Parts: sequence; structure tokens; C-alpha cells
Amino acid sequence: MERRRTRSWKRIAGLEIVLGLLMLAVIFVLAVNRDMKRAEGELLKNVEYMKEQCNDSEIRDLASEAKSLLRVTESVEQICWRLENGEDIQNSDSTDAKELANWAQDCYMDGLILLDDRGNIQNSTDTSGFGCAEVLGMVELDALMDTLSFSEKSYALRVTLEDESHIDMAAVGRKDGKGVVVGYFYTSSVYARTINNSIRAIVSGFTMEMNGTIAISKGNQIMISNNRDLEGTKIEDIRILKRIMERGTGSKMTYARNDNNLLSHYFGLMDKSKDYYIYAFMDEHKVFLTTLPNVLYALVVYIMAVAVVDMLLWRIDKIYQQKEAMAQREYTAALEEKNKQLQEAVVQARKANAAKSNFLSRMSHDMRTPLNGIVGLLKIDEDHFEDQELVKENHKKMQISADHLLSLINDVLQMSKIEDGTVSLTHECIDLNKLFEEIVTIIRGKALEAGISWESEKEKSAVSYPYVYGSPLHLRQIFLNIYGNCIKYNRPGGKVSTRVETLEEHDGICTYRWTISDTGVGMSREFLEHIYEPFVQEKNDARSVYHGIGLGMSIVKELIDQMGGSISIESEPGKGSTFIVAIPFEIAPASTQHPDENTGKTGDISGLHLMMAEDNELNAQIAETLLEDQGAEVTVVYNGKQAADLFETNPAGTFDAILMDIMMPVMDGLTAARTIRALDRPDAKTIPIIAMTANAFKEDEEKCLEAGMNAHLIKPLDIEKVKQTIEGQVRVHQ
Repeated sequence: MERRRTRSWKRIAGLEIVLGLLMLAVIFVLAVNRDMKRAEGELLKNVEYMKEQCNDSEIRDLASEAKSLLRVTESVEQICWRLENGEDIQNSDSTDAKELANWAQDCYMDGLILLDDRGNIQNSTDTSGFGCAEVLGMVELDALMDTLSFSEKSYALRVTLEDESHIDMAAVGRKDGKGVVVGYFYTSSVYARTINNSIRAIVSGFTMEMNGTIAISKGNQIMISNNRDLEGTKIEDIRILKRIMERGTGSKMTYARNDNNLLSHYFGLMDKSKDYYIYAFMDEHKVFLTTLPNVLYALVVYIMAVAVVDMLLWRIDKIYQQKEAMAQREYTAALEEKNKQLQEAVVQARKANAAKSNFLSRMSHDMRTPLNGIVGLLKIDEDHFEDQELVKENHKKMQISADHLLSLINDVLQMSKIEDGTVSLTHECIDLNKLFEEIVTIIRGKALEAGISWESEKEKSAVSYPYVYGSPLHLRQIFLNIYGNCIKYNRPGGKVSTRVETLEEHDGICTYRWTISDTGVGMSREFLEHIYEPFVQEKNDARSVYHGIGLGMSIVKELIDQMGGSISIESEPGKGSTFIVAIPFEIAPASTQHPDENTGKTGDISGLHLMMAEDNELNAQIAETLLEDQGAEVTVVYNGKQAADLFETNPAGTFDAILMDIMMPVMDGLTAARTIRALDRPDAKTIPIIAMTANAFKEDEEKCLEAGMNAHLIKPLDIEKVKQTIEGQVRVHQ
């Protein structure tokens, strides 16, 4: 017990460790996602701010550039006016360099160039240090000369040099058509950087420690950054910036290894203004600021929670040990009681085995007894064949034994289906008066043979609604079993009486009660408690004296229960028994009465040509002889394939009907019927196909009808029923 507790605590500890690891993994993932979203938000906020400021700066630069170019253009236009309207210039064909320098100085320009109509320099002055030829080389000459062709057109351009200095240039065509005037103003790199300090001021308030690294590039080169070491470097030289550039703009961070520490990573993103690319990135330690503290905090909380839970479990275990000791004492007492129950179960199992052996012994006895009689009578007939009276009498006895054997088989099969729950009650419109006339006709003959009188209390009987819905086959079985017992266990000169009453009627349901009494040997009260159990008989000699096996009342009870009815028995040894049966029925209108199917059937099959498919030669010979004795012509085949082929190869009208066994080799009867019905000829759909089989259950009949057969006959064959069925089916399909 102590070892088991130790193992339990080890399992709990292992479970706590696993749960702790899972919890830490979940906390880690959540903390990482939260920190990444926070870092993304901060970087994105910084980038968006930089983008806005860059756009504002670009707008200011564009305004400044436009203003400067406009001033240079106006100055060049003023020079053109002097060239055209100045008196000193009009009296001279050329202008000297000194005068041009004065004009340039008056107009605040660093250079002035006069071009002829072919683009050649006529005269020039330059104080920028570049030289006029070099300045002209910075622009397209053709574009400058276009101003000569269009008097209203001017040309203005800012040329930015590598050191951030720039030249603002303008060109205007002379009105007199003698050439083009080009003027320019040079802004040094020192002054240009001073102007650009407005962009540099954007990042001045952002520190690497608080905001991460920010870099602004124009093209592939970093212009401004809050990390001065990055200014002037190229994007592809820095791993994280290269990864960001390859990924493109977006609100999601990307990452890359730190060039200085391979175990560290940078995370960053990028956006773009009109002319600038803005990069923002930070070290992973700044990204995941709260991840480690959160994981450690969760670990501490979990350890404390586990400690509390373990303490509670320890206390519960102590209480459990106390209860376990008490339960052990109770278990010891209960174990003795359980042993007694097991002993009783062993006794019951032995009884069940004994019942099984007894059943097999009984079945062997009950089946061998009529077979022994049939075999013995056949031997007597063989030895006394010339004594026709004896032979006829023996045939009657053999028929009785055969009927008893068939009844035995049917009862066993029916009981098996009931126990399996596969009995299916039908819902057919029946006439109770007619149904009981048929039952009485069968029973009255047996009663007269046994010397039993039959009484029906008609004055006390009342069937208010004769047309009801029910299962006629199973109703016959119920009452034939009850009446059969009343006759079988009666005395010579005894009687059987019946009274029918209507108990109640409501909601379309009518309940009838049958009271059936006999003056037979009766039953003891002890036996009545077990009368519905299979194979139970009150006396051991019942099998040999009354030819019973003890299944009849079991079948009756199960069928009545399925119908929603009840049965009770009153009996006294030596005085007889009374069976009280109550069954509810759904009332059916009288218009649903079905006419007797045998009405007008004479059973005349003389002259009919029949095909019979039967794989058992003895059964085929017997059926062939019986049918030919009735005037029919019979062609026998031995499997379904032969039957289908024979029908297909003969012309229409060759056969009047087909008798089909079900279980046959090569092709069974169901398949053969489907094959015949599927043939492309008119008579294949209309020729009567009648099942002739030992498969006796309702579902077997349904399978035959689904396969295209017209009727279902059960072996052993009743020749009268066979004749009526054949004659009726042939008449319907003629």
C-alpha cells in the first residue's frame, strides 16, 4: 500500500512538472507575442512620425528650390532685356567679360554665359570656381537651346552635387534671336547642409536607448540617423537594413542577426515618404522587455500554487487512509457476502449447463421419436407390402409423426427468433370472425379425433368490431397453441369451451378478451410460476404421453406481449385449466375486408407445363410425381443458372409457371428470379415464379417477393395448397 502511495506521489510530481512546462511554454509564447506587438507599435509610430516630418521637409525644400529657380530665371530675363534695350549694347556687336561680371554681380548670380544660336560660348563670367564649360556639361545643351526656338519658353534646373552642394540654373532665349542667355547660382555644401539641418533635427529627439535606431536614406545611402556611425553608409552593408529593404514596406517586423554578436538579433521595419526611406530597428533585448519577467513571475506563482495543492492533497491522503482502513473492514465483511453470491452464480451456471444438456437431450429424444416411428413403419410396410390396409394405416401414422416433427422444428425456430428479437408482426386488415372460424375448423377436427367436445358460448360472446388490424399468422399461432394444449392435456370425454368479450373501446382501439376453459388434467400452482419458461413441463412423461416439448406457452406469452396484450392462467390439478387472453386491436373500417384469395380456385393444373428448379433429387422426384399425378407436365433443372438459361432459350409460352427453390448451387433462386425478370422479352415480366423452399420465415417471403417472385410455398409441401397457388397465379397472369 505504501509503495502504491509513493508511486502516486511520483506520478503527481511528474504531472505537475509537465503541466508547469506547458504553462511556461504558453506564458512564454503569449509574452513574446505581446512584446513583439508592443515593439512593432513603437517602431511603426516612430516611422510614421518620421515619414510625416520628411514629407513636410520635402515640401519646404521644394518651395525653396522653386523660389530660388524663379529668382535665377528673373535675373536671366533681366540680362536679356539689357542685351536688347541697352544703348551701349545696341551700338556694339559684343559684350566684354567685365561688363558680364558686373551684370552677374548686380543680379546676385555666380555665373553668366552668352551662347550663340549654335550653342557656342560667345562670352562668359564665373565666380563659382567650376568654370562655365563644366557647368554647361552638367545639363543637356539641346534642352537649353530649345528656348531659342520658343521665345516664351524658359529653362530652369537645380543640379545637386555629391557633397550636397547645388547649382540653380536658368536659360532664356534672346528676343533678337542671336543666342541664349544662361545664368546660375551656386550654393556651397556648407550652406546646403545648414539648410538640411531641418531634416537632421527630426531625429535629434530620438535616442537609441529609448526609441531604437532610426535611419533615413535617399536611394541606397543613409543620409541621417540617430546613430551617427550609420550616416554615409550603404543599405546593403548593414544586415538588418538589407533584410528590411528586401521585405519591403509594411507594419510587421522582420529580423536579422547582429553582425557584432551572432547570438543576438535585430528587429525592424520600414516605410517610405516621397523621396526618403525611413528605417527603424532595435535590439532583441529592447523588443522582449517583459518576456523574461513575466515567465519568472508565472513560475513563482505556479510553484506557490503547486505547494498549496500538494499540501491539500497530503491532507486528503491522510483522511483517505483513515477511510481506507474503515473501508477495508467493510470490504472484508462484503467479501464474504460476495463469495456467497459467487457460489450461487456457480450453481446457476451449472444449472444453465445442465439445462443446455437437458435441452439437447430433449431435442434428440423429441426428434428421434417420430423419426424412429417413421423408419419403423417404413420397415413394416416393406415386409407387409401386400397388406394394403396395413400400409394405408401406417401411412396415416407416418403423416402424424411427420406433422409432429414439423411442429417441433417450427416451434424451436419460432422461439429462437423471439429470443433474438427478430419476430416482425404484420399490420393487416383481418376479419376476427372469419379468422376464428378457420381456427375452430382446424381445432374441432382434432378435438373430435381425441373424443373431446367443443363448446362456444355464443350467447355470451360479442365481437363489436370484427374488422381490425393485426398479424393473422401470429394470432393463429397463439390460439392454436392454447387450444392444442386444451385438447392434448384433456381427458377422454372432456370438453373445451370459449367465450369472447369486448372489454373497452376508445380512440380507435378495441380490446377483446378470450376465456378458454378445458376439463383436463390441470396444473399445480408451483408449475404455473414457470409455465412460460422454455422447455418446462410439469411431468417427465409429457413428451412420450402428450408429444409436447414445452415451447408452446413460451411462444404464446412472447407474442401476446409484443401485441400489447396479456395472458393469465387459472388451473387446479384434476379439474382443468382456464386461459384468459386480452389483446388490443386497431379498428378498421369494414370496407377494408379482403376477399378470400382462394375464392374460385379449383386447384386444377392439368395441362400446364411447369419448370421446377430443385437441387435435391429426392425432393425433385417427389414434387415431380405429385404434380404429374395432377396432370401437369414438369421439366426439372437442378440450379438457378439452368433455370434462367432454359427459360431464355425457349420461346415465349413454353412454360406456364416456374417453381423455384431458394438455396441451390451455382446460382440461388433469388438471383435466378432477378435474372429472368431482367430478360428483354415480354413474358419475362409476367410468367409466375413461385418460391418452393424450406425458408419459412416472414422475412424469407419478403425477400422472395422483392426478387420478383409471385408467391411463397413452404416445405414440406401441401399438394392442395401447391395446386391452388399455381392455378391462381396462372389465371392472374393469363
